[in-house]
Amino acid sequence: MQILVAQRIKELMTEQNINQVQLAQKIGLKQNTISAWLLGKKEPCISSLWVLADYFDVDIDYLVGRKSY
Repeated sequence: MQILVAQRIKELMTEQNINQVQLAQKIGLKQNTISAWLLGKKEPCISSLWVLADYFDVDIDYLVGRKSY
């Protein structure tokens, strides 16, 4: 199974018209962390996935590609 976190985060950011800096500020992380996720250099840990899911109002399963909307 391919994990789609970077793609899903990008799509959700586009839908909400926010950039990496804004997302980082809103969820309390550093912009370089968001950048590493979007470039596929790192995957978010489970606690970061919870924060992202809550912020974007989606399931973690959606973020990792196990579910679609």
